[in-house]
Amino acid sequence: MKVSNVTVRRRLFIVLLCAGVMFVALCVRLGYVQLWMGEQLAGKAEDSWRRNVPYAPKRGEIWDRNGVQLAYNISSPTVFAIPAQIKDRQAAAAALAPLLDMSEETLYNKMKPGTMIVSLKPGGRKMTLEKAQQIRDLSIPGIVVAEDNKRYYPFGSLAAHVLGFTGIDNQGLTGIESKFNKELSGIAGNVSFLADAAGRQMPNSSDTYIPPKDGLTLQLTIDKQIQAVMERELDQAMTGLQADSVIAIAMDPNNGEILGMASRPTYEPANYKQVSAEVYNRNLPIWMTYEPGSTFKIITLAAALEEKKVNLTTERFFDPGAIEVGGARLRCWKKGGHGSQTFLEVVENSCNPGFVTLGNRLGKEKLFEYIRNFGFGQKTGIDIGGEENGILFKLNQVGPVELATTAFGQGVSVTPIQQITAVSAAINGGTLYKPHVAKSWINPSTGETVQTIEPEPVRQVISEDTSRQVREALESVVAKGTGRNAFIDGYRVGGKTGTAQKVINGRYSPNEHIVSFVGFAPADDPQIVIYVAVDNPQGIQFGGIVAAPIVRNMMEDALTILEVPRREQQIGKTYKLGETPIVAVPNLVGKTVSDIYEDMNMNFNLTSAGSGKTVIRQAPAAGTRVERGSTIRIYLADEDDINHTH
Repeated sequence: MKVSNVTVRRRLFIVLLCAGVMFVALCVRLGYVQLWMGEQLAGKAEDSWRRNVPYAPKRGEIWDRNGVQLAYNISSPTVFAIPAQIKDRQAAAAALAPLLDMSEETLYNKMKPGTMIVSLKPGGRKMTLEKAQQIRDLSIPGIVVAEDNKRYYPFGSLAAHVLGFTGIDNQGLTGIESKFNKELSGIAGNVSFLADAAGRQMPNSSDTYIPPKDGLTLQLTIDKQIQAVMERELDQAMTGLQADSVIAIAMDPNNGEILGMASRPTYEPANYKQVSAEVYNRNLPIWMTYEPGSTFKIITLAAALEEKKVNLTTERFFDPGAIEVGGARLRCWKKGGHGSQTFLEVVENSCNPGFVTLGNRLGKEKLFEYIRNFGFGQKTGIDIGGEENGILFKLNQVGPVELATTAFGQGVSVTPIQQITAVSAAINGGTLYKPHVAKSWINPSTGETVQTIEPEPVRQVISEDTSRQVREALESVVAKGTGRNAFIDGYRVGGKTGTAQKVINGRYSPNEHIVSFVGFAPADDPQIVIYVAVDNPQGIQFGGIVAAPIVRNMMEDALTILEVPRREQQIGKTYKLGETPIVAVPNLVGKTVSDIYEDMNMNFNLTSAGSGKTVIRQAPAAGTRVERGSTIRIYLADEDDINHTH
C-alpha cells in the first residue's frame, strides 16, 4: 500500500513533536535537579563522605553549698583509628602496642579496612596526658587522639554515697551522678572531615569542628566541712565500737536541706570496683529500714500535745516498771521503774509505760494519722535514688499491743531519712519539708545560676505552739535526762535517745540492737538536726551512752562551722562559759550497765570491752580527777541479756 507524502509528513511531525516534548521534559528535570535540588543533594553527598571524630563534653561539676568542688573532670584523651588512612597497619600496631598495653595482633585486627573509624579500646580509652602526647609524637597517619575526660573526686570517699560515681563512658551509675545524669552529661561535639569511599581524606577539604556543650554545674546543699566532721566521727565510731554499720544525717530543719549524709562501711567512687556492690549500691541513710526505738517517741509526744491529751508539767504518772496491755507485759528499760514522775520526766527518762499511756489516750486512729502525716510509711521523695518506704501496721491490724508498742517505737519500720525529716517537722514550727540535696544549677560558661531549688513544704503537721513544747521537752531530755551525753556547754541542745532490738529471722535478738540519737540546736531556734544510728555496737548498747556522744561531737563542730554563737544561759548550766570543770571519776566496778545509765552523773564518755552487764574493771580508777567529758573505759563480764527498748 502506497503511503502519501501527507501521511509521511504527519508521522514525522508527531515523532519530532514527541522528541521535543521529551527533550523539554528532560531539560526541566535536569534544571530542577541542578538548580532546585542541588544544595540538598550536595548536602546528602557530603554527609555520605563525612567522617566524625567525637569530642566528649565536660561533665558538669558538683559543688558543696559554698562552692567547694566535690566532683569535677580531668583531661583523659581517647585514641581513634581511621583504617583507610593508615599506610602500614603492621607498623602502626607495633608502635602503639606498648603504649596502649595491648597486643599487636589485637590492634592489627581493630585497624583492618572496612571500618570508617574505630576506638582503640580498652588501652586507648581515658589515657593519661603523657601517653596521649607520646602517641601524638609518633605522627602515625590515621591515628587520632581525641579530647576526652574522666571523673575525679578530690576528697576520696567523702560523701561517696551521696555523690555516687560514673562509668567508663562518664555516665552516672549511682547517687547524684545517676539521678541528674542528663543535666550533668552535656552534649557531645566532634571534628569532622570528608573522605572517599575508601576512607581517604579528600584533597583540598578542611576539618569542621563542632564544640561540645558542657553539662551544668550542680551545687548541693551539703556543707563539705560538716560532712568531713561527720565522717571523722563515723570512722572513730566504727573503730571504737566495732559496729556492723553507722549512719549519720545532718539537716537544716527549716527547709529540708541536707547538710551532711554519710554511712559506714563506705568506698571511694574512683575505686568502686574494689568493694562489693552492696556497699556502693546501698545508701544506708535512705535505704536501711529498722525499728527506731525511742527516737520515735517524739512523734507520740507531738501528737499527744497537739491533741491536748497531756500536760507535761502538771500531770503525774506512776511507773512500776511494766504495764499490762492486751495480756502482754511491756517493761520499762529501768528495772523497777521510775516511780512517780511528771510527764515531762516521762519524756526525760524515756519511760515506756508512760508513752504507752499517751498512745492509749490518742487511740490508734489518731496516733497513726499523725504518724503518716509526719511522713512515715512512704518515701520522703529525696532527690537521690534507692529510697525505701519503711513499714507501718495497717490500721485493721492494730490491736492494743500494736498500739502500745508503736507508741514507744517498736513494731514499726522506718528509714533514717524519714526519722530526721519527721523530727525536723516536730521542732521547726510544725512544717514537714521534702528533704533535698540539690540546691541550684549553674551555667559553667557564664557562672549564671539557671535554676534554684526552692524549699518544698509538704504539710503543716502540728501547730507552732505544740512544736515549741516539743523543743522544750527535748531540751530537758539533754539537760536532765537520758540524753545528757549530748549536752554542750554554751549551746542549748535538745534531743532524744533510741535503743531498739534488731529483728533477725523474724525474731527479736536479745543481744543485737540499733542504738541512736537525734539532736538539734539551738533548742529555741533550731539551725541543725543530726541523727546518728549505730548498728550492733559491741559492749554497751544504749543510745544515750553510745550514740549521744557522737552527735554531741558532730553538733559542736557543726555549730561552729555554721557560726552559731554560744550563749551564757541554758538549762542545767552550772558553770561559766569557757570553764572546764574537774570532776572525780566514780566507782563503777560491780555496777550493772543499767545502774550506770540511770545513776551515773553524765560527766563522762564511756567505752566498753567484753560482753555482759557487770563492770569488773575500769580505767581511770575511781577517785581519779579528770576534766569533764573525759572517757572512762569499762570492762564487762557475767553476760546477761538486755532485752529492753528504751
